[in-house]
Amino acid sequence: MESYSNDIIERAKKIKVMVMDVDGVLTDGRLIYGSYGDELKNFHVNDGLGIMLLRKAGLKTVILTAKASGVVKRRAKHLKIDKVYQNFHFKGDAIRKVCRKFRVKPEQVCFAGDDLIDVPALKHVGLAVCPPNAMEEVRAVTHLVTRKAGGQGAVREICDLILKAQNKWDAVTRIYLKD
Repeated sequence: MESYSNDIIERAKKIKVMVMDVDGVLTDGRLIYGSYGDELKNFHVNDGLGIMLLRKAGLKTVILTAKASGVVKRRAKHLKIDKVYQNFHFKGDAIRKVCRKFRVKPEQVCFAGDDLIDVPALKHVGLAVCPPNAMEEVRAVTHLVTRKAGGQGAVREICDLILKAQNKWDAVTRIYLKD
């Protein structure tokens, strides 16, 4: 399967829950404030479809972010994200909550993060992933660094990896790829 190591593929086969940070992972990390106090974020449409494909394959999806944002809440609702944790500064604790909520083991969780606050969570999951724009300390504790940057399709890359490793890709994409 593409250029992933056997270790990465084996880890991806076990995933039942995909947990994603927002700023720097689902977005490029920039925060844009309008003159009326509104907050703007750029989300990549390919990431959204990847998340929807995961859900179609029966996996659970979670957003885990240290910042509260109405924009994130709206995006999560649009994508039918199973659970959103906002204002979570202790992300290792949040991963334990995710495991309890979805009745999974840490090795069945994939977490994508990019900054120091994500390190405790990344250390306690079965598949720890970051985009190439992540902090050096984050890259040092992850199993995989995506080719695409945060907000530029990194999450989609992870979704596709999981679906293909679990042999679910054909079933969830058949509707789009049939003649």
